[in-house]
Formats: sequence, structure tokens, C-alpha cells
Amino acid sequence: RPLAALLAALIAVAACATNPVTGRRDFVLISEAQEIALGQESDVEIRREMGVYDDEALQRYVADIGLRLAAVSHRPRLPWTFAVVDQQAVNAFALPGGYIYVTRGLLAHMNDEAELAGVLGHEIGHVTARHGVQQYSQQQLAGFGLLGAQIFVPGTRPFGDLASAALGLAFLKFGRDDELQSDQLGVRYTSLAGWDPMGVPRVLETLARLSDLSVRGVPTFLSTHPDPGSRVQEAIPLAQKAAGPQAMTTNRDAFLRRIDGIVFGDNPKDGIVRGNAFLHPVLRIGLEFPEGWEIRNAPTQVTAQESDQQHYMVLQLVEQPRGRSIEEVAANAMSAANFRRVEGSRTRLGGLEAYVGLYTGSIQGIGRVVMRAAHIGQGRQVYVVAGFAPEQRFTAIDRPVTRSIQSFRELSRAEAENIRPNRVDFYVVREGDSWQSIAARAGEQIAPATALAIMNGYPVNVQPTVGTRVKIVVAG
Repeated sequence: RPLAALLAALIAVAACATNPVTGRRDFVLISEAQEIALGQESDVEIRREMGVYDDEALQRYVADIGLRLAAVSHRPRLPWTFAVVDQQAVNAFALPGGYIYVTRGLLAHMNDEAELAGVLGHEIGHVTARHGVQQYSQQQLAGFGLLGAQIFVPGTRPFGDLASAALGLAFLKFGRDDELQSDQLGVRYTSLAGWDPMGVPRVLETLARLSDLSVRGVPTFLSTHPDPGSRVQEAIPLAQKAAGPQAMTTNRDAFLRRIDGIVFGDNPKDGIVRGNAFLHPVLRIGLEFPEGWEIRNAPTQVTAQESDQQHYMVLQLVEQPRGRSIEEVAANAMSAANFRRVEGSRTRLGGLEAYVGLYTGSIQGIGRVVMRAAHIGQGRQVYVVAGFAPEQRFTAIDRPVTRSIQSFRELSRAEAENIRPNRVDFYVVREGDSWQSIAARAGEQIAPATALAIMNGYPVNVQPTVGTRVKIVVAG
């Protein structure tokens, strides 16, 4: 007991550091140099997992705004980095050490530069106040690691962890106090850098109008940044107080020019999801997942989960397949993942040589599972399509998983060439227009009326103003 008490005291002394924002002593287990190294290491994984949006001019634009904000923050000397990630989910997030990300899906829901500055300022606030470092320290001390973020997707390398450490660190769910403090800091940094601080409550209003649902498996701003609706009321007086002649910039037209043509929804270069089907025009493959399962399309894998169940499917390339036949490739790949074959046979799927087997093994976060996996050869590449669940539940998903595996096919050249992304465009509202009529003209199935209203900063029950230039979504 004396030794334990001494150890605890030493940890407490060593782990106290002055918070750059509050000036108070906080509990942290890592130094600033270690914080930067942690963010730098995780940044590589985030970029690989989520992809970086392919628009250098837009990337520079966002980075320039972010760096202006960081320069007036409490930690201007951090190696600040800003990136637009190629994800349709409406989100922004930060890693310790000064790594800030905003999704293209969130950019499409903003309406001026002040709103973008407000979001970036909010994320900068999480870093300057060391919110992520504090949570990281608490979880490390408790022995939880970083999987407490509950990213649902089984990160298969192959069929291993439920989430990468980088994603767990990026999507830590902050408490209300941390969120309010970051809102306050967002207002402060935005106004100091010259932007209208009312951009903070405006973007919070837009986010509050969005339903609290994940999009293709990537957590939304609502799920990782709690309660934006009530935060609006607290942000408004703060922003009004900070507003003034020196803080009026909105740059609406400049911002809209930057997002003109931005991809909305899936990006075909990484494959697209249409209903329950996944189509990849570059690889020229298609697969239908079980109806109603939530699908996440990431650069290295496609995964699906049945709602609120530990029932999963995954599609990915086999890295460096080894074997003279598809059966040998399957045996080597599954053995390397520590799965034991129960049964299996060679077959053909979509006209391609394949091996379908039933396997047992363990997956972190789930435990013992049964898996049906198909290894499919396409030229020099081998794909694996697998469905799995805890041992006692696998029977319930075996039939839909099998149907999904059997749906694997090659796309024709014409079908692949016809797959193009939906993009943001603009329309000037005319007399008699409504969100319903604008959506019908552009394509209701692409973006319904409520979605158009929200992405333009309107309540869903308020029609657009005649003469206003609004965002719409058009087919590629």
C-alpha cells in the first residue's frame, strides 16, 4: 500500500501540466513533444483510412484560413496542419498536436467563410485546451486504450481490431463542458482573425437541423460533438459581444466559388454505394450487401453492419496473395488471420474463380466468431468477401451473407464509365419556387427538399428567398 500510494503520487506530480487556455493544472500523461508525435503518427492513418479530397486549391484555401486562426490561438507554435478529407459525412475533428480535418460533406453544408472559420476555430479550441490529450491520458491510465470511441466498423487487417487507434483518437466524444469551451474559443479566434463570429452559431444551427444519424458508417458532427441545438443559444450572446467593425468578414461569394462542383455523396474513384449495392468503376466490381445493413466505404475496405447487431460484412483486396491456386490463397490468407477452416469448396462467382469457406476464429471486441468468406480471383488481384457474427448468432445471418457473396460480379466497361459523382451546383430562386420544386427539377432522389433547405442554412419549413443564389445537387 505505501508503495502504491507513492507511485500514485509520483504519477500525479509528473502528469500535471499547465493548460494553455485556462492557466490551471491539468492531468496529462504526455508532454507537448509527445502530443505532437502522437498527432503526426495518427495523421498518416487518418489520411490513409479516410482519403484526402483531390482539390489542391480547396485544400490551400482551407489551410490558409486555419493557419490565420491558429496564429491568434493560445498555441500558435504548434505545427498546425489542416486537411479536407474525402468523406460525405458531415463532420470536423481534431487530433492532438494541431491536426485538423473537415469533411467535404460539411463544406457542402456551409454557406460562407465565417462559418468555415467558426468550425476550424472550434476544432483548434479542442487542441489548444488539450481536450483530446486529457481524454487520452485518462483512458491510458484506466487501461482502456482508444477504442472507447465505438467506431462500429471492424478494421480488418485482416479481421482484427474493431477500430484503428487513429480513428479512436479522432472520434473521441467530448463532454458538454469541453464543447462549450471550444465554442467559446471558436468565437474568440474567429473574431480576433477578422471573421464574423456569428458564423459559429449559424453553423451550429445548420448542424442542429441535421438528424443525428451516421452516414455510411462515419460518425457525424452530431454524434461526436454533442447537443449543438442547445449550444446555439449560448453561442449567440458570445458572438454578439465579440462582433464589431474589426470582425465582420463573411466572404460568402468567395466561399461558394471554392465549393462549386464539390463532390456530394460517394466519390466513384473509391467506389459508390447505391442503396444496398456497392459499385467500383475503377476496379470494375459490384456487390450487393444485405438489405438494410449500414455500409461504410473507406479507401482500403468496404464494410457493412446490421443495425445494433454484431453482424458484419467486409469487402477488401487480399494483400500480397500467396498460393498457386485460389484455394491455396484462401488457406494462406485465413491462416495468417488465425482463422481455422471448417469446410469449403471451389466455385465461380460472377464468372470468376473463387473459393468459399466456413471458418472460426476470434476478433477483438467481439470474441469468438463464425465467418463465411469467399476469395475471388480477378486477374492478378484477389478479393475477399466475408460475413461474420458471434458463434451463437451466425446462423441468423448465414443466408443473407451467402446471397451477398453470390452477388459479386464484374462491371461492364459501359456500366463503369457511366458512374459519375453527384456535385454541388447553384441555382437562382425564381418567383413561385419552393424547395420541393427545386429538388424535383434537380432530382429528388439526389437531394430531397429538406436536405436542400438545411444545406442552404434554412429551417426545413421556410422556403427560399426569391433572387437568392442557392446550392443544389446535380447528377454527374
